[in-house]
Amino acid sequence: MANKRTYLVTGAAGYLGSEVCRQLLEQNESVRAFVLPNDPAIQYIPKDVEIVEGDLRDKASLETFFHVDADTETVVLHCASIVALGMEMPKIVMDINVGGTQNIIDLCLEHKECKKLVYVGSTGSIPEAPKGSVMKEISYYDPEPVISAYGKSKAMASQLVLDAVKNQHLNACLVLPSGILGPGDNAIGQVTDGLLKQMNGEAAIGINGTFNLCDVRDLANAVILAVENGKSGESYILANEVITYPEFANIVAKEGRCKRPLFFLPLPLASFVANILEKQAQKKGSTPALTKYMIYNLSRNNAFDSSKAKKDLGYKTRPFHETIRDEIAWLKEIGKLQGTNTVNTVSFND
Repeated sequence: MANKRTYLVTGAAGYLGSEVCRQLLEQNESVRAFVLPNDPAIQYIPKDVEIVEGDLRDKASLETFFHVDADTETVVLHCASIVALGMEMPKIVMDINVGGTQNIIDLCLEHKECKKLVYVGSTGSIPEAPKGSVMKEISYYDPEPVISAYGKSKAMASQLVLDAVKNQHLNACLVLPSGILGPGDNAIGQVTDGLLKQMNGEAAIGINGTFNLCDVRDLANAVILAVENGKSGESYILANEVITYPEFANIVAKEGRCKRPLFFLPLPLASFVANILEKQAQKKGSTPALTKYMIYNLSRNNAFDSSKAKKDLGYKTRPFHETIRDEIAWLKEIGKLQGTNTVNTVSFND
C-alpha cells in the first residue's frame, strides 16, 4: 500500500495553479508541476515544486509527468486551460481544453496509483439562466446552449470527466470557479487590468454591469479540499456574491485611496461602442479595448449558488475589500502602480 503522495498539478504556472502549489507546499505536501517547455511563467511556480516540462497534447510527456516510485500514490489537480475571450473557437482551445483533458483522463485510468482527479472547470460551462434566478450545478454538460467558445470547451471537457466516472469508474470530481481576483495575477487578466487602470488614473469611464469574483486563495483552498471532500461524479460551484462594477470601483477607490471612474456607461451604449471598436480593430488588425464578449459577461446573469461547495467541501469566501486590498498591496510590491491617482479623501454616492 502506498505510504507517500505526490500532487500532480497542471497549469501550475497560471494564476490559480501557482496558488494551489503554494498552498500544498504550506501543508508540507509533495508537488509536481506540468508546464510548457520554455514557459516564462515558470518563474511564478514556488521553488520547492518539482517541474516536468511537456504539453497536454503529447501523451509521452504526460507519461513522464505521471511516473512515480512504486510506494507513491498520486492525485491530479487539472488546472490547465486556454482562455478564449470571444465566441469563435480557436483550434488550440479545443486541443488543450478538450483533447488535453481527455489525455489526462486516459493517464489517470492507466496509472492505478492515481487515486483521484480534481478537474477545474468553469461556471461558464453552465448555460445561462434568466436574470432573477440563481444557477446551480448541472448533471449533464451540453455545450450547445453555452454562449462563449471557452465555456463550450469547458462544458465538453467536463462531460468527458463525468463520462469517465460513469463508464470507466474514474474517481473524479469537478470544481467550477467563477471569476478570479486577488494577488498573484502575473498575466494581468481583464479584472486586474481594470483595477490597475483605476489605480493609475486611466479609467475615466466604467460600465454599469456585474461581476462574480472569487479570491484566488479561496479557490485554491477549495481545489485542495475537493481531494478529500469532493464526491466522485459531483460538480461544485465556487462562486461569490454578485458585485456591480460601481460597487467594485468604490472598494478599489477606498482601499487604494484613488479616484473612481467619472461615470458608468449603460450596457446598451457600451455594447454599441464595443461593436464600433471591434470593427475598427478588425480593419487595423489590432485588439479592441472593448469587445461584445466583454459586455456580454458584464450584462449576463452572474448569480451562482455555492452552497453545495460550502456544505460538502468547506468552501469559504473572504470579503471583497480584503481581496482588493491585498491585490493592491501586491501590485505595489511588484511595481505596477504609478501612484499618480491617489486622493486624500474618498466619498461615494452609489
